[in-house]
Amino acid sequence: MKKQATHEYRCTVEATVVVAGGKWKPLIIYYLLSGTKRFGELRKLIGGITQRSLTLQLRELESHGIISREVFAEVPPRVEYSLTEFGLTLTPVLNAMKEWGDSYLIWQEINGNNKHAE
Repeated sequence: MKKQATHEYRCTVEATVVVAGGKWKPLIIYYLLSGTKRFGELRKLIGGITQRSLTLQLRELESHGIISREVFAEVPPRVEYSLTEFGLTLTPVLNAMKEWGDSYLIWQEINGNNKHAE
């Protein structure tokens, strides 16, 4: 694992956003909560992510100590990704995001604001 460059954060929320935020990282972490996944599995589960983007996001999460990457000496090589013990500490954060998302979708439906369905 590469050592992450020291960074000064203005607040701890900024640290969380830098390490685990963005468009793809929360989804990667969410899908890894259910167990170890291979690259292709993650790409299929997430949908809409390019191979390059997924590779970059996985590398960043690995460099921050959130996920581990295990390479198996097989032909063809097999690589598996899983959450580290520290990465698992994000479980309540992702569960809270899921619960909020569930509530939001219900709220949208009740209020007729489901613009994403159009």
